[in-house]
Amino acid sequence: MKSQPQTLDAYIAGFPQDVQEILQKIRRIISDAAPDAQEAIKYQIPTFVLGGNLVHFAAFAKHIGFYPTPSGIEQFKDALSAYKTAKGSVQFPLDSPIPYNLIRRIVKFRVKENRDESPAKPKAKNRSRPL
Repeated sequence: MKSQPQTLDAYIAGFPQDVQEILQKIRRIISDAAPDAQEAIKYQIPTFVLGGNLVHFAAFAKHIGFYPTPSGIEQFKDALSAYKTAKGSVQFPLDSPIPYNLIRRIVKFRVKENRDESPAKPKAKNRSRPL
């Protein structure tokens, strides 16, 4: 049984060189568009976190999976119409050019969305009872 990668470097190293190059470019694009985001492995795939999960991405035999949450898919549904999508994911086939500029735009949208939502989260109220 193969051990699960604990870092993005370890995850990316597990793929053929051509796929590694794609994954590294996606990683750089996300890092550039979200410089304050932290890298993590969640759900056994590369994840960027900024006040919560920002985006995830992963490599598969025939595609790159990109997971910008349902709002990211909905916001860019027209631009993503050429790709297979689901509620919170899109598949970019490895035998076609990867839409790096679109990935950048989606990440920037998600950064704004996470930053806008972060302060709006309700704080737990002190529910102590009077004496």
